[in-house]
Amino acid sequence: MHPLETYLRDLDEIRSTGGGLPEKSYYGPLENLLNEVGKKLEPKPTVRCVSQVVDTGAGSPDFGLYTANQFQKSKDREPIPGVRPDRGVIEVKALKNNAWFTAEGEQVTRYWGHYNQVLVTNYRDFLLIGRDRDGNPVRHESFRLAETEHAFWDGAAQPRQTATEKGVRFIEYLRRAMLHEADVTDPQVLAWYLASYAREAKARIDAVKELPGLTALRKALEESLGLKFQGEEGESFFRATLVQTLFYGIFSSWVLWARGRSPEDHARFNWHEAAWYLHVPMIARLFHEIAEPTALRETGIVELLNWTGMVLNRVAPNQFFRKFEEEHAVLYFYEPFLKAYDPDLRKKYGVWYTPPEIVKYQVARVDTVLREELGVPDGLADPIVYVLDPCCGTGAYVVEVLRKIHETLQKKGANALTAQRLKETLKRIYGFEILPAPLSDNERARVYLTNALTGWELAEKPEIAFPEFQAEREASDTVKCQAPILVVLGNPPYNAFAGISPAEEEGLVEDYKGVYWIEKVSKRKTKKTAPLKRIRRYRLSDAESEGGWGVKKFNLDELYVRFFRIAERRIVKTGRGVVSYISSFSYLGAPSFALMRRRLLEEFDRVWIDCMNGDSRETGKLTPCGKPDPSVFSTEQNREGIRVGTAVCLMVRKQDGARKPAVLFRHFWGVNKRAELLHSLKATHPDSGYRTAAPQKGNRYSFRPSTVSEQYLNWPTLPDVGSLKPISGYKENRGFAMIDDDKNAVQERA
Repeated sequence: MHPLETYLRDLDEIRSTGGGLPEKSYYGPLENLLNEVGKKLEPKPTVRCVSQVVDTGAGSPDFGLYTANQFQKSKDREPIPGVRPDRGVIEVKALKNNAWFTAEGEQVTRYWGHYNQVLVTNYRDFLLIGRDRDGNPVRHESFRLAETEHAFWDGAAQPRQTATEKGVRFIEYLRRAMLHEADVTDPQVLAWYLASYAREAKARIDAVKELPGLTALRKALEESLGLKFQGEEGESFFRATLVQTLFYGIFSSWVLWARGRSPEDHARFNWHEAAWYLHVPMIARLFHEIAEPTALRETGIVELLNWTGMVLNRVAPNQFFRKFEEEHAVLYFYEPFLKAYDPDLRKKYGVWYTPPEIVKYQVARVDTVLREELGVPDGLADPIVYVLDPCCGTGAYVVEVLRKIHETLQKKGANALTAQRLKETLKRIYGFEILPAPLSDNERARVYLTNALTGWELAEKPEIAFPEFQAEREASDTVKCQAPILVVLGNPPYNAFAGISPAEEEGLVEDYKGVYWIEKVSKRKTKKTAPLKRIRRYRLSDAESEGGWGVKKFNLDELYVRFFRIAERRIVKTGRGVVSYISSFSYLGAPSFALMRRRLLEEFDRVWIDCMNGDSRETGKLTPCGKPDPSVFSTEQNREGIRVGTAVCLMVRKQDGARKPAVLFRHFWGVNKRAELLHSLKATHPDSGYRTAAPQKGNRYSFRPSTVSEQYLNWPTLPDVGSLKPISGYKENRGFAMIDDDKNAVQERA
């Protein structure tokens, strides 16, 4: 049962007796609630709520919040008398009282002066009083379960419904209150704080039906990204974009602001000035428009941003950056932030932190293939190599490519020009991202906020009201239509952005479905000649007897398939190049992807598949020996990983000409497969460990090596057998003319 549901149910039962006192009779449920939250507190230590705290000079508070390390563990040691609770005290009043009025009273003032922090509550309102950095009293966070006493008891009468509506936000508020006196030094804790505030902000924004102050911004964002926020899903995506931009933008600004400050510097970060520190003009303008006072008044989240600023000012930057490398502070903060902010949204949009072993492996393999297959002597460091990550998230691949280039330049002999050459490299390394997670650096990487799946052909587009948005779109369009991209790599999302996909994007995979059109005479009766009607057909689902593939049901709408298509088209346009993705492994052998595989074989000369397995349905996340086989995305921060199996694909296209494609395949299993994949780079020959697949029409061009004979493949498939009309078989009415235990006897009778 949810803690809030238990709290409300217990309060309601006490009230129903008619014999309780307005204040003290309800102490028990409140104490139980706070202890339930406190014992699960992260980071440690846990917090224990103790009632009727001893008077140590300012009166006896109703409750004190003690950390676990304040309890004496040894049986032989006497408790230390008069210890003040680390996380402050609690002052409780009856439901009819005004908590805000109580907070301003003499009693709370005494408690605050003595204990530093007081949580004031009347059971339905919770208000945290503390100190600012100058030691002055300040109201921190508050949470309201109900506007009035009557409304509160109505909610208590339906505890499960109330807990469903407010439980997550309320418990997170109590967690923040208990952690408020704790130092913030851990990046994961800060990510949780910001995500917690962002979740509360999203709830408040969702409660506002119309946002007229953001109409112009909405239109500009649609025109810049080449999409429409349509229906409920599109509206949800737009509002989630606003919240992420605000909170992640504030965090990014704080990182730049805090960089290099000495411990003696007592300056405070002001979130109102965040846009000054954002180096990406479009992101800075987007942040400015959302944070504009009129827009914020509509959303009602100003106080949440103020609280966020307070938390950031509690962070000890030196300790924080020691635990979390500064170069990764923005780069790998977004995924854990989104995980805590909205796990469902994260899964829905396929936003996953790519483990560094995977990123390093892909970049290293691309570098090798450029040298050995395309004859580019310096690999990624060669000035002719233009690189695109079309789904770059927070830029893990962009950074690793730059590292690889720096490594190559160092091996060739570092000199005074190395830094300048690296700076020039930034002009040919591109990234696209549809979620506004800004990269922060002194020199902006060519990372653009755009829909990577549209705009690859030049076309007239309407002018955008905001110049920064217009410039961003023009820059990304230039990359799409003119840059000689030689490498496409990354970790594409697996699911579509429901409610925003335009027709251009949805039509990307028509070639993989074998779409064609036929014309038939319409059955509608008209006085004139009957009009022709165009009907959409699919080679993939046509019967094999009609030249099709007989795949009755197919699913090519997973978003990663569209990213394969744009990579294929872009490399073909360049004439040669390399593609490397880690994605779902469903395309490797499933019947639905037969035409996709055939197309890739037509356009690429060599394909390497590193199958990382880890699928929950196909193998139950077990190795062939029955040992654990987790997702390759399972990490210490995210042990769950993802449900689908994955594979790293590397494809190279040489100059135009006759192709004899080769597909090489190998498996990686078990809990150490990421390390084993990275270790495979040390092999003396890059093809060692691979088996050669034999894709052909008979096996639907499967990329998986087969152990069955050619004769087996000629047998009818189950769909073929199932498509035959039912027959009763030969009937001989027990004459036994066609039944015998001797085969030769039956043959003689026949």
